[in-house]
Amino acid sequence: MNIWILVLLAVAVVLVSILVFRLHAFLTLLLAGLLVAALTGSEAIKNYTDGQVADDKMTLSEAQKLQTNSALITAPGRLTAAFGHTVGKIGILIALASIIGQCLLESKAAAVIVDRLLKLTGPKRAPEALAASSFLLGIPVFFDTVFYLMVPLARSLRERVGKNYVLFILAILAGGSIAHSLVPPTPGPLLVAEQFEDVSIANMMIAGLAIGACSSVISLLVARVINRCVEVPLRFEETETATATKADSVAQSSIESGSSHDSTAEIHSSKSGDSPPLIHALLPITVPVVLIAIGSLTKYLSQQNGSDIEPPVWTDILTGLGDKNIALSIGVVLALSLRTYCSTELRATLVTRSLASAGNIILITAAGGAFGVMLKQAGIGPAVESLTGAVPALLLLPLAFAVTAAVRTLQGSATVAMITAAGILQGFASAESLPFHPVYIAMAIGAGSKPISWMTDSAFWVITKMSGMTESEGLRVISPMSIAMGFSALFFTMLFAWIYPAA
Repeated sequence: MNIWILVLLAVAVVLVSILVFRLHAFLTLLLAGLLVAALTGSEAIKNYTDGQVADDKMTLSEAQKLQTNSALITAPGRLTAAFGHTVGKIGILIALASIIGQCLLESKAAAVIVDRLLKLTGPKRAPEALAASSFLLGIPVFFDTVFYLMVPLARSLRERVGKNYVLFILAILAGGSIAHSLVPPTPGPLLVAEQFEDVSIANMMIAGLAIGACSSVISLLVARVINRCVEVPLRFEETETATATKADSVAQSSIESGSSHDSTAEIHSSKSGDSPPLIHALLPITVPVVLIAIGSLTKYLSQQNGSDIEPPVWTDILTGLGDKNIALSIGVVLALSLRTYCSTELRATLVTRSLASAGNIILITAAGGAFGVMLKQAGIGPAVESLTGAVPALLLLPLAFAVTAAVRTLQGSATVAMITAAGILQGFASAESLPFHPVYIAMAIGAGSKPISWMTDSAFWVITKMSGMTESEGLRVISPMSIAMGFSALFFTMLFAWIYPAA
């Protein structure tokens, strides 16, 4: 079967399964991966296995075993192996990030960060404080939980200043939603980095922080424009009802964030005693990011010195500490020290509940990774690579953006859109003729996961219901904001790729 027909068929299966049959993202991606694996031709399997043997990623006996059987017979085994391989790469990271996020929430460390920024900026600069806080919290905490944490602040600020409710709501999106799609260890960016062989977690994190921060600034300016055009009153009854039914709302958004947090735990965590100091609250977020950056820099400098020179011991230590799993493990240790600020009745089960919510997103992400590997085995890499010569260099980024945005708009989930697009576009990241670092393709995919948030997006309903907006107001507020976030992130991705192509 022609590779592009196979891709269209796989995308159609994803869209129909989610939109028509309301199938869970895990089952949807697994089904699409199995379909691609079964319909892959023997010649494509041979080309893939020969390449894997040449790169020492597969033994000759393993390659011969796949080549001697038909693709239909080997399809379940190949899908299972790819699923396990993806879990091995991202499973620990997602679990550790979930523990860090839950500790920040239940110890009130997240609230401390937000409160301190609001005190620092004052009411006049409250939108900037909300955006910065949500961006920082959006790195280890899923966006739906960040929004739930911060929407009461938006309401209280609206009561205090008497206006700008839309601006306060959109400021939360300008920070947290961007981080959700651009900065690991949130699931979408993490999976894209795993799919693209030449993109490391450190590359993704540094690029995501830089481009995401710039995009948040522009998105906040757009939020001010939307705030002038649309007035949303503060509806106490609706917002109180939305808070009471938060568990149902987050359950609806699980396909988006891959999380299913315990809302009872989050509500009752505020009953505990003292709050942690700001430095203690920031450490679980900042230390892993700094360690990964230092480890990446140390590894780069060691490679520049050449293999003939024996590296000093400290370089091995820094490189080891900068390993993504080690860095996040240190973040977990720091996060667990915050448990003394959690309520006693919830402290003992904190880790268990964190891992339970992480399991859902691990399954979704691993199924998406397996789907991407099946597309790679079907020959999507050479097929996409053959197109790069006909497309001008920087236009590859809008192409990646458009593919992701199309899937996102149709089926609603940013995470699923990124997973699907990464599988289709992974050939771009391995093209030798690519004039810039492949991390920019990953950033374009993240940018494309923003537009357009509307009726198909579960987060659209979470935001509208919890903020007290009507559906009409949501379409006039959230949808244009999502478009602005996506295009601003794409603009800075293209700008950085032009100015600093080496990343």
